[in-house]
Amino acid sequence: MATAGAVKEPGGSTTTLEVSRALVRFGWAVVGYNVLVILWGALVRATGSGAGCGNHWPLCNGQVIPLSPRIDTIIEFTHRCMTGGSTFLVIGLLIWTFRGTVKGHAARAFAVASMLLLLNEAFLGALLVKLGYVTGNQSVGRVVVLSIHLSNTLLLLAALTLTARLLTTGQRWAALRARKTKKVWALLGLGATLVVGVSGSLAALGDTLFPASSLRAAFAQDFAANSPWLLRLRGVHPFSALIAAAFVLWLVGQARRSGEGKLAAIVVALLAFQFALGLADVLLLAPVWMQILHLLGADLYWVALVSLATAVMWPQQISKKLHTTR
Repeated sequence: MATAGAVKEPGGSTTTLEVSRALVRFGWAVVGYNVLVILWGALVRATGSGAGCGNHWPLCNGQVIPLSPRIDTIIEFTHRCMTGGSTFLVIGLLIWTFRGTVKGHAARAFAVASMLLLLNEAFLGALLVKLGYVTGNQSVGRVVVLSIHLSNTLLLLAALTLTARLLTTGQRWAALRARKTKKVWALLGLGATLVVGVSGSLAALGDTLFPASSLRAAFAQDFAANSPWLLRLRGVHPFSALIAAAFVLWLVGQARRSGEGKLAAIVVALLAFQFALGLADVLLLAPVWMQILHLLGADLYWVALVSLATAVMWPQQISKKLHTTR
């Protein structure tokens, strides 16, 4: 069974290429699994379990499988196992994409990008552990490396989403043409949203390291002259979210004009849900479960937004209705 099918243009060129339905489903499954890995990584940070395996990597406290582990060791070791599982899945996606598509398929490039970003993800994760940038560490170095790590995480999720999306649409690399204005605005929207994601994670780190006893105390922390600079940076998150929302609304308008109204509606709904979760996170003083729920919403929103930006920048040039082939 395959999706998309090959559609010929007048000149004989193919705008979409046949891809098996199983490969498309596997691509989206890899995206979903990596969302779970990200959520578990947030649990590691929120519970202060980053040093659960000590200053050892890839071993855990010098062991392949930790014996008589503490709860923080279990949480950290589980995250490492999940990351290992992600490695095998992304390798599988890379191989299957090259075997299941023909030369020139756009998904191939993003499958390669996903593999490279995953390797960088593992390196940055190991660097955080080896440098001791975990648990209660409040250094500038931790914030810098963590920001790079979080940016790479979002780029990895974007690359996997693009791979799955282009496997779904069956588009060729040569067909990915975009007007410069649309491309610039779409990339600005994605870049602004990436800043929102990174600043949100840093805000969550501040909530974990410096918990407030009340909402008034939390606001006082943000503006007090003697507050740690990590807390004074928390205001960047809501401010950047408002700026990013303006770009996203432009993308939504463009998507509706391109016939992607359903996907645009999903993005708007997830954006509204994210603002509601962010407000609840502040009012509830950022408990761990709320941080995880907020991050889940952010990841789903990011996946939907990347798909929407792809639809706006690279609309399908299809000359006739596609049918599923068997």
